[in-house]
Amino acid sequence: MTAPFEAGRFVADHVRGIPRSGIRDFFDLVQGQPDVISLGVGEPDFATPWHIREAAIYALERGRTSYTSNLGLLKLREGIAQWLGRKYSLSYDPRREIIVTVGVSEALDIALRAVLNPGDEVLYHEPCYVSYCPSIQLAHGVARAVACRAEDRFAVTADAIEKALTPRTRILVMNFPTNPTGGTLTRQELEAIARVVQRHNLLVITDEVYADLTFEGEHVSIAALPGMIERTIFLHGFSKAYAMTGFRLGYACGPAEIIEAMMRIHQYSMLCASTVSQEAALEAIRNGEPDTIEMREEYRRRRNYIVEAFNEIGLPCHRPRGSFYAFPCIRATGRTSKEFAVSLLQEEKVACVPGNAFGPSGEGYLRCCFATSFDRIEMAVERLRRFVGKLGGP
Repeated sequence: MTAPFEAGRFVADHVRGIPRSGIRDFFDLVQGQPDVISLGVGEPDFATPWHIREAAIYALERGRTSYTSNLGLLKLREGIAQWLGRKYSLSYDPRREIIVTVGVSEALDIALRAVLNPGDEVLYHEPCYVSYCPSIQLAHGVARAVACRAEDRFAVTADAIEKALTPRTRILVMNFPTNPTGGTLTRQELEAIARVVQRHNLLVITDEVYADLTFEGEHVSIAALPGMIERTIFLHGFSKAYAMTGFRLGYACGPAEIIEAMMRIHQYSMLCASTVSQEAALEAIRNGEPDTIEMREEYRRRRNYIVEAFNEIGLPCHRPRGSFYAFPCIRATGRTSKEFAVSLLQEEKVACVPGNAFGPSGEGYLRCCFATSFDRIEMAVERLRRFVGKLGGP
């Protein structure tokens, strides 16, 4: 008699141990609840600017629906190279040192798979976007978190990185401005990190998808510092700055040997990014900067309001210098991040993500995305004020 088939036995051990996203787990609770104001999902509330959508429509009308090069449309890679040179003083050969990917998430995945051998250690700073640790583990690397502190404005420090190094450390993964804290790094802080990287012969993977949503000071890429472009994989994309999340388009830039290795993985998995999305992205990178500036200034207005409100309510919150996230501290309420977030959702219909979804360093905080309309942010603040008042105040 044939034994019952148990599909679960066939799940790979290294996948079995990967947790579900803390963001998605929490938002399973949100589904079906009416009148919820969401400060949760990290997505612009703006529609993709019309001229970018029109470029996608026009591409369809012209029948631009075939495969592109595995590396992406050459004209898009040339546009990216020109834009990066003008914007961030980065110089890349569009034919050999840029690959267009299905979102920045794919760029991170294939970068890690291209450079990691089983057991290699990867440092990343925390609190951080939920995919970094699992992506490292799925590439058979060993993930080691470096905690960032509120007193440092959630900026990772060179000293903390150096203390976390071991003989097996090969890669440093960075994200700035950072999801979920909005922390970023000054040129001086980056120079100190670059010295550690060079001294220990590390490779940097830097995710700078929020770079264009920097509110104060200049955004400096670590790849632009002396001696760093040859030891850096630079990741960027179109989702945040141009409100193009559904187009699923990102890119990676780096040394030709590494981009070639990434392409070999990409060609056997994704083959190429969507042709229509690439046509839209070309329009965005050529003519979309005024849209980005307009959206950024509205995010700045919302940031100023929500951060001031959190501090008035008694939930200490640093002023994020980039991204569209606030990260208030709720420790004084005596609740854990999850307890606070679940009660806030159930009692006041406001959805925020528990800070521990972004790693243990995020416990005691909430991620509140202010990429939603100003009037809904005002309503959410009033509900939060009422909720904290019922708790007896922090």
